[in-house]
Amino acid sequence: MAKQKVKEKAIEETLWQSCDKLRGSVEPAEYKHVVLGLIFLKFASDKFEQRRKELIAEGKEKYVEMKDFYAMKNVFYLEEISRWSYLIKNAKQNDISLKIDTALNTIEKNNPALKGALPDNYFSRLALDKTKLASLLDTINDIDTLKDDGQDVIGRVYEYFLGKFALKESSGKGKGEFYTPKTIVNLMAELIEPYKGIIYDPCCGTGGMFVQSIKFIEAHQGSKKEVSIYGQENTPTTYKLAKMNLAIRGIAANLGDKHADTFSNDQHKDLKADYIMANPPFNLKDWRGENELLDDPRWMGYDVPPKSNANYGWILNMVSKLSENGVAGFILANGALSGGGEEYKIRRKLIENDLVEAIIIIPRNTFYTTDISVTLWILNKNKKQCIDNTKEKPKNYRDRTGEILFMDLRRWGSEYEKKYIELTEDDIQQVALNFHNWQQADYETTYKDVPEFCKSASFEDLEANDFSLVPSKYIEFVDKDSGIDFDTEMKRIQQDFRTLLQEEKESQAQLINAFKTLGYEL
Repeated sequence: MAKQKVKEKAIEETLWQSCDKLRGSVEPAEYKHVVLGLIFLKFASDKFEQRRKELIAEGKEKYVEMKDFYAMKNVFYLEEISRWSYLIKNAKQNDISLKIDTALNTIEKNNPALKGALPDNYFSRLALDKTKLASLLDTINDIDTLKDDGQDVIGRVYEYFLGKFALKESSGKGKGEFYTPKTIVNLMAELIEPYKGIIYDPCCGTGGMFVQSIKFIEAHQGSKKEVSIYGQENTPTTYKLAKMNLAIRGIAANLGDKHADTFSNDQHKDLKADYIMANPPFNLKDWRGENELLDDPRWMGYDVPPKSNANYGWILNMVSKLSENGVAGFILANGALSGGGEEYKIRRKLIENDLVEAIIIIPRNTFYTTDISVTLWILNKNKKQCIDNTKEKPKNYRDRTGEILFMDLRRWGSEYEKKYIELTEDDIQQVALNFHNWQQADYETTYKDVPEFCKSASFEDLEANDFSLVPSKYIEFVDKDSGIDFDTEMKRIQQDFRTLLQEEKESQAQLINAFKTLGYEL
C-alpha cells in the first residue's frame, strides 16, 4: 500500500510560481523553454565554478582560464560574459535579454558538443518584461543545481511544465509525450542491466533516459566509456533540449543529423542495439498515411501496424533494432496488452517468436501528465540458457523458452505531492531481484509465484488466454471488494474533485481577465 512521503517544496513548483509572473509577457507554452535555457546557464556555471575551485585548491590557479583543464573533467569552459554571476550582476539592466542570448551563443561557439543545441536569439525575440525576467533570474539563482547529482534537472522541469499546461507540441504527440520519471528509468535499467554496448531510444525526448542509464552504469562500478548512445527525437525544441542535457553532463550521443520522425525518417536505419530503453508517446494516432510504410522492412515477418495507433509500430521498430542478444525495456499504455485486429496478430507473433520476457504493470499517477496505469515491457532476443560475464556479477541464465513473467505493481510505491506515486529504491530492488531470480538457473529455490504480485506463465497459459498480455489473467488475485473502506475512498474522490473545481475556477478567471484586457466584460 502506498505510504505518505513528505517532501520539501520541489524546484519545479518554485519555478512555476516564478514563471507565472511572466503572464502577459509571454505565452504559457513558452514558459518551459525560457526556464530551461536559464537552468542550463545556471547548471553550466555551477559546474564551471565547482571545477574552478578544484583547480585553485590543487594549486593550479594559473590554469583557471584554460579550456583544457575544464574539458578533461567534461565541464564547459565559460567566458566571463557567459557566467551566471555576470548575468545576475546585470539582471536589472535593460539589455539583460541580449546578454542572456550572448551568453548562450558564446557557450555554443566555444564548445563543439553543443552545436545546434542552444536557443538562437530566443530571449531577445521574446521581448520579455525586464522586471519579470529579473525576478525569474533571482528565483533560479537560489537553486543549487548540483545538490542531487542523480537528478535530471532539465528533464524534471520539462516534465512538470508539460503537465501544468497539458501541452501539445507541433508533432501532435500531446499527452503521450513526456519525460520518464527517474524511478521508472531506474527500474528499467535494473531489469535489463545496460552495462556495455549500444543503447538506443527511438523517441528520446530531453534525453533523461540516457542520463539515468549512465547514472545506473556508474553506480554499479561500470564506465560510460563502454557504452555508445543513439537516439532520435522529432520535436525541434525537444531535440535541442536533449543535446543540451547530454552535452552538459559529458555524455557523447548520436541523436541523428537533425530532429526527425522515427517512422518516416529513421536516422539509424542499420543500427543493431544491445539495449533499448524507451517511453514512446502513448496511443499516437495517424502516425502514418493510409498507404505509407506498408512495405517498411521494420515490419518484416509481421502485419503492418494500424495507422490508428502507433503502439505496435514502436514495438516493431524496436524489435528490428535489437542485436542477436539484444534486450529492450519500454513503457506503453495498457491498451497494447489486449488490442484486436492487426495488434492482436502482431502480439501473437511476438509471443510465438518468444520475444516477450516480462510484462510489469506500473502504479497509477506515476507521471505528471497522465494518471492512467501503464506497462513496462521487457523483450529479449535470447531467452536460451547461457552464462553472461558482462554484468556486475556473472549470470547463469536458465532456458526461459516459452515463458513470460508477469508482475503487478499497482499497489506499490510512495505518495508524494499529495497525488503522485513513485517507486522507492527498496521497491525497485525487490522487483529486480524477483526478475533476476526467475531468470537464473537456481530459480526453483529463489523464485516462486506470489498471489497479487507475480506469475511465471507458460506458452500454454498464453494460448489458453488467446495471447492476451493482461497480467490479471495470469496472476492470482483475491476478491477484496468487500473490504473497501468507503469513507477513505470517498475522501480521496472528494479531494480530486476539489482540485478539478479549483483548476476550472482559475481557468474561468483567466478567460474573464483576457476579455477584460481587450475591453470586453463578460
